[in-house]
Amino acid sequence: MPFRIGLTRDFLTDDGRIGWGDIGLAALDAADGVEWDFIEAVDGDIPPEAVRGYDALIVLTPRVTADTLKGADRLVLVARFGVGYDNVDVEACTRHGVLVTITPDGVRGPVAVSALTMLLAAAHRLGEKDRLVRAGRWHDKLDYMGTGVTGRTLGLVGWGNIGRELSRLCAPLGMRQLAADPYADPERAAAAGVTLVELDTLLAEADFVMVTCALTPETHHLIDAGRLAGMKPTAYLVNVARGPIVDQAALTEVLTQGRIAGAALDVFEVEPPDPADPLLALDNVLLSPHAVAWTDELALGNGRGAIQAALDVAAGRTPAYPVNPAALDHPRLSSKALR
Repeated sequence: MPFRIGLTRDFLTDDGRIGWGDIGLAALDAADGVEWDFIEAVDGDIPPEAVRGYDALIVLTPRVTADTLKGADRLVLVARFGVGYDNVDVEACTRHGVLVTITPDGVRGPVAVSALTMLLAAAHRLGEKDRLVRAGRWHDKLDYMGTGVTGRTLGLVGWGNIGRELSRLCAPLGMRQLAADPYADPERAAAAGVTLVELDTLLAEADFVMVTCALTPETHHLIDAGRLAGMKPTAYLVNVARGPIVDQAALTEVLTQGRIAGAALDVFEVEPPDPADPLLALDNVLLSPHAVAWTDELALGNGRGAIQAALDVAAGRTPAYPVNPAALDHPRLSSKALR
């Protein structure tokens, strides 16, 4: 019996093309004993009937819920195309013996570069300057001086896969680097020139606050009204992680009142945001539709990582980067004797 892999259909454009370009599908075509196709899931919850008969799923944005797994007797792997897995009920997967994997190697460089891009664009007020030119206000540019980064303080909220790469990229810029992460290795941070501090200290001292932590119950609204009030009035907030880590209503209020200099957001509490959301009308915020890191490099890296996870399981190997290794003890997976 072939090992069947299903990809969620949101990888496709309306005319049937892979919207991401090359995501490494040639490796699936070349694999022996493997069949693959697209399942009928574009957004929302993946229905159980869509996954019956599949051994592995490669998932972009649709949600894998406990109901998705009902009757999925063959399913042993959900491979996320990316590192966020808030659209996957990991506990339900573990109970059902379904391993969940992510692709940190694919996102590390592209997301860190995009985070730095947003930081620099906000610091140089690039969005506002773009609008000046388009509006014929060339000579108003003296009113839109930016903020240099040399000698300024970068505060990283989360110093994991992305945060560490961002530290490396920013090292030549001559910035003082702080990080707030209870799980970070102090020796590794010190070797990278990063000082680990409490979050409130970071917010009080940073000129640029960069959110790079994972969304968990503990980090939901981690940056709330009280913590936003602790930021410098000249500081910028950049979020390339997940929208609900920041209280968006509170952020909108401090931006409206000019209590921080500005923000750059690739993510929102609700995606897509309501077109009437007052945040969208502000001049001191730079916005991207959760796609600032979307490049050919990211697409191929994530695709290769997710596909390799599926091929590993098909070949009886334990894949890299499982987020629920406890699932390996489930009879469904232990019977496969992954090595």
